Amino acid sequence: MMDIRVGYGYDVHQLREGLEMWIGGVKVEHTKGWVAHSDGDVLIHAICDALLGAAGMRDIGYHFPDTSDDFKGIDSKILLKRTVDLIATKGYRVGNIDSTIALQRPKIKPLIENMQQTLADVIGVDVDRISVKATTTEKLGFEGEEQGASAYAVALICK
Repeated sequence: MMDIRVGYGYDVHQLREGLEMWIGGVKVEHTKGWVAHSDGDVLIHAICDALLGAAGMRDIGYHFPDTSDDFKGIDSKILLKRTVDLIATKGYRVGNIDSTIALQRPKIKPLIENMQQTLADVIGVDVDRISVKATTTEKLGFEGEEQGASAYAVALICK
């Protein structure tokens, strides 16, 4: 019998003027960026949590704590690769990822294919196994008021 598991991830970061914005491993040109210990890539962080959760391996903060200088300013693609390596220690590989980022601005539709390819390359899967969607919150909540953004991810892993 094949061992198949599903995990769910969520992340949120505050936005502030003058900082860099990375989403799905791709730099996004915008006047605001993430307030974060790492590069703040909310999409990758949600994906890491989904993968770790599916494998029963806690969460991103447990493995890559924001209290550690080792992860200060780190590229989240490195965290994603390490997460894929971590689940592999239990014999798991990524089946597919479905994710959504909630962000009022900027519009990231033109960048989604690049994000999917970047994530697929880091994870080591075909690009058709990675889904990235974007939504606004119709100007409601902290995302709609452009105070921050959130990301959600579901991951399927298998042995």
